[in-house]
Amino acid sequence: MIEQFNFDIRLIFAILNGKVSAAINRKLYRNFRQGGLEISPEQWTVLIFLWEKDGVTQQELCNATFKDKPSMTRLIDNMERQHLVVRISDKKDRRTNLIHLTKTGKELEESARLIANRTLMEALQGVTVEELSVSQEVLRKIFFNTKD
Repeated sequence: MIEQFNFDIRLIFAILNGKVSAAINRKLYRNFRQGGLEISPEQWTVLIFLWEKDGVTQQELCNATFKDKPSMTRLIDNMERQHLVVRISDKKDRRTNLIHLTKTGKELEESARLIANRTLMEALQGVTVEELSVSQEVLRKIFFNTKD
């Protein structure tokens, strides 16, 4: 089946291995800094989830952001140092901590969303809705073909 395609395998693997993602993350990081926000794109993925549903387990954050537990632990540790989130023991199960936004974390929402939306519009400049839809479907298929 692969013989049907005429493509540069290095380009395909570069794209699929995160070149586009890395470029968008670099742009988002710069835009956050220029906007006076000291957060990373990785922190953004956690914050956007918590703005929708505050007080979740670390495992829920791992599932939502596709990060492993050690990476999420480091990320939450850093976010706690920045006073963006706090760990609070679950009243139902004291072995589990729930991750909650702090006042500082909540106050970032409006400006962070504006910057992220602007970054996305910059990244998608010249891309049609149809192209985006096809790309999304292709990447979804690749993801499901290769997960676990």
